[in-house]
Amino acid sequence: MFKTKPKKILLNFIIILSIFLADRLSKIYILRIAEVENTVDIYLNSYLNLYLIWNKGIAFGLLNFDDSFIYNIISLIISMVTIIVFIMMIRAKDYEIYALLCIFGGSLGNLFDRIYYSAVPDFIDLHINNFHWFIFNVADIFITIGVICLIYVEIFYKNRKYEKNF
Repeated sequence: MFKTKPKKILLNFIIILSIFLADRLSKIYILRIAEVENTVDIYLNSYLNLYLIWNKGIAFGLLNFDDSFIYNIISLIISMVTIIVFIMMIRAKDYEIYALLCIFGGSLGNLFDRIYYSAVPDFIDLHINNFHWFIFNVADIFITIGVICLIYVEIFYKNRKYEKNF
């Protein structure tokens, strides 16, 4: 049934764990600053600030509601999507696996926060002049990289394999 080698499984686990730990450590660091200072509003350079917000919605603060019923529904949907990504990861071949590992590791980081804190701490504020992108965290970075890589694999890599067959 599973033809994956133990070394491959271990490598995949290490990648997921590394992403999860990078996310957790960055959030713990920001939350410790918030404990001491009562706020996090750190100017790093003209393009990047650290500013703590609590996100009860989905990626980048979308669908952010204070209602606990809606929050629980969104959390349930995110949990199901995380399970689907895990199943896709098990079935993935070639380069898709690495994109799915990024998505899964980031998703686990944010899912942990949703369960533990009942919100996800977002703190990376990327901006140019007065245009601010959504505030995000390290898990969101990995999820975004994974999605971009999946799109790339789908458009370019699989398209080439399809053209070779004809």
